[in-house]
Amino acid sequence: MNKQQQLVLIISILASFVAFLDSSVVNVALPAIAHSLGGGLAAQQWVVDAYLLTLGSLILIAGSLSDLWGRKRVLGIGLIGFGAASVLCAIAPKSELLILARGLQGIAGALLVPSSLALVISAFQGAEQAKAIGTWTAWTGISFIVGPLVGGFLVDVISWRAIFLINVIPIAITLWLMKSLEQARELKKETKVDVAGAVLCTLGLCGSVYALIEQPHYGWGSPIIFIPLLFGLVLLACFLWYENRTSQPMLPLELFRIRNFSVGNLATVTIYAGLAVATFLIIIALQQIGHYSALEAGLAFLPVTIIMFLLSPRFGALAGKFGPRFFMAIGPIVAGIGFMLLLNVNAAATYVFQVLPGVVVFGLGLSMTVAPLTAAVLGNIPPEHAGIGSAVNNAVSRIAGLVAVATIGLVVGTQLNITGFHKGIIVMALLVTIGGLVSAVGIQNPQGKLPEEKKLLRKRHTAV
Repeated sequence: MNKQQQLVLIISILASFVAFLDSSVVNVALPAIAHSLGGGLAAQQWVVDAYLLTLGSLILIAGSLSDLWGRKRVLGIGLIGFGAASVLCAIAPKSELLILARGLQGIAGALLVPSSLALVISAFQGAEQAKAIGTWTAWTGISFIVGPLVGGFLVDVISWRAIFLINVIPIAITLWLMKSLEQARELKKETKVDVAGAVLCTLGLCGSVYALIEQPHYGWGSPIIFIPLLFGLVLLACFLWYENRTSQPMLPLELFRIRNFSVGNLATVTIYAGLAVATFLIIIALQQIGHYSALEAGLAFLPVTIIMFLLSPRFGALAGKFGPRFFMAIGPIVAGIGFMLLLNVNAAATYVFQVLPGVVVFGLGLSMTVAPLTAAVLGNIPPEHAGIGSAVNNAVSRIAGLVAVATIGLVVGTQLNITGFHKGIIVMALLVTIGGLVSAVGIQNPQGKLPEEKKLLRKRHTAV
């Protein structure tokens, strides 16, 4: 790894870490925000939802912009925008203005993730690329656990406003490091932004994501839910129809002709649905059933962070050497076994004997899965499509999580008890195991030469 590659990896980790951290750091501060600004439960929900809605809706467009305008430029715009929005969040005098600022954060955050990962993909090749993706995955994964811990400390010691101001520090460091980053040799296309596709995609995802987020509050029968949902689904169908016919699409559907890309995204749906249910259901159950404090419930997943930090780069390197298929098949099954071990949890929820074994096995399976999955999905994509490829995979994982969490009430009921928790555990295990089976059947290891579908994509791109 040369100095430029090291710099790319550090910048990519810092940029994406900020976006992932903000997804989890706010939750622990919601009571303090409500006490300070008022607005009740609805305002608390929208402080979270505004960020998720704009982030999930625009991440696909951001990936396209990354390919068209350049990773470095889009990443810089995203960092500056995220920093400015963070300051607006910190100084917001009313809940309505905080919600608006959180939406702006989501827009900027959508620029960070696909651009940062695309930088890694463009700078590394082969086994080094898989190892770099594993390192990127390990550090960004840590943010989900670090968020509640950092947020709780800042809220208790300083103020809830500090959780937003703290973003300015890593953003300033990243922008300073980017001054030494060489402009990537990206393949440019003389083309315009797909405005029609962007509008259809954004409005379609906004309607669908809004319905999924708010469904628990209003129910599927409410026109507040089913009208935006139908509106969103129709527009998404129109988006796919349009992208298949326009000469310059923001989403090249030819990408799905690459076997590992299409199969990997299918596996992503079930794996990340299971993971989303896990992080939601386990933390809630530990508090409501086991009477853990919020900090204790967050600390319960600390072994997962440690295991991912230590092992994800190693499994990423092994996947680069031997191929991702074995790890993508076995990893989710191991994670499913870890979930099944949580069936031993009873009302006492003793951590060392009932919770920890399942968490450790789950962490091992997750470490085996994530980096090889990312490498398999993005490894055969031509560099000129790296941004949109990573954006598609990120969008798939987030939407899968939204659907899973929104529908978990159908499994566990309206009130979470030990029986409902055990039902949810079985669902989690089934979802991730299905992802492993899909990978075992569909994923192909690289054969040492450029796949034909990748050659065709490059040929078409060169002709444009």
